[in-house]
Amino acid sequence: MTAAPLQGLRVLDLATLFAGPLAATMLGDFGAEVIKVEHPTRPDPSRGHGPDKDGVGLWWKMLGRNKRTVTLDLSAPGGRETLLRLAATADVVIENFRPGTLEKWGLGWDELSVANPRLVLTRVTGFGQFGPYSHRPGFGTLAEAMSGFASITGEPEGPPTLPPFGLADSIAALATAYAVMTALTARTATGRGQVVDMAIIEPILTVLGPQPLWYDQLGYVQPRTGNRSRNNAPRNTYLTADGSWLAVSTSAQSIAERVMHLVGRAELIDEPWFTTGSGRAEHADVLDEAVGSWIARHTRVDAMAAFEKAEAAIAPVYDIRDVMEDPQYQALDSITEVPDPELGPLRMQNVLFRLSETPGAIRWAGRPHGADTDAVLTELGLSPADITALRTQGAL
Repeated sequence: MTAAPLQGLRVLDLATLFAGPLAATMLGDFGAEVIKVEHPTRPDPSRGHGPDKDGVGLWWKMLGRNKRTVTLDLSAPGGRETLLRLAATADVVIENFRPGTLEKWGLGWDELSVANPRLVLTRVTGFGQFGPYSHRPGFGTLAEAMSGFASITGEPEGPPTLPPFGLADSIAALATAYAVMTALTARTATGRGQVVDMAIIEPILTVLGPQPLWYDQLGYVQPRTGNRSRNNAPRNTYLTADGSWLAVSTSAQSIAERVMHLVGRAELIDEPWFTTGSGRAEHADVLDEAVGSWIARHTRVDAMAAFEKAEAAIAPVYDIRDVMEDPQYQALDSITEVPDPELGPLRMQNVLFRLSETPGAIRWAGRPHGADTDAVLTELGLSPADITALRTQGAL
């Protein structure tokens, strides 16, 4: 079998909640050896986030997949020395302590780069390593607020709306995995590692699009528009005769015209404003009424079939029950089954993308706290007596 593309890459995951650990998960999904380092008495809080089964946190089963788990108190002398020995064998360290914390423990870039000049130290924090906010505690929620995301999300007359999941953290995780691979590629040319400084407030700002340009050049501030768009219409969610919600998008002019033919309002195509997305957006009330009234007279199945026949863009608004049963997701194996010795078979999201020659895989779900401590330290050259001594000191 062809080796996974990141096989041979060793990653130390020192981070918690959620951007840093999720980036490490993404690397592990494609073959990197990820060693999750947790405090002996204060494990990654994701183990206790959300629902659990039989006392085992389910979020951790996903976030901790493909990771070996080790306990280590980095603030203890024995823990510091052990981490430096681990870092000497690693390619990447991912951490999300407040700036200055690793330095306080004698584990900053100066010390780590001496132990391993080829190391990529990846620092994921709310606000970055410098600037007036760098020492503030930072979470994804703050990034969702400060980036402008919450300001444009919600109904026009309603309050700014935060997402009910880790949006900014997840976007930052994707960006962090990309940054790590970029730094590793640079290492092949220079032979040296470097520091990655990832501020969670920045990747979400990037995916929000040209808002800075609009403001810089036009003084335009994007308002809240609910499900509508200022760039095209009709674009909304619409209720069917049998109580289901459908989402319609008409980003392309040809799709907008097909929708109008389908719903029996072809005369609107001849309106001068219909020729541009922004023009249609200015007449969203008219277009929403046309599409919404047609969909309201049809069941979900019939409406979906009619849109598909017309080659117009439509999708059902799913909850997770629908996702799990959808034939397209099933064909892609987007939700895959993973065996687990603690809980039995688990279904979770599969790896992010498919590679034709060197695919990724979920080799195991999140393991118990510290399950691999002795094995990893033995591989590092520590004797049973050394490990016992570290445990006695409270370093493990």
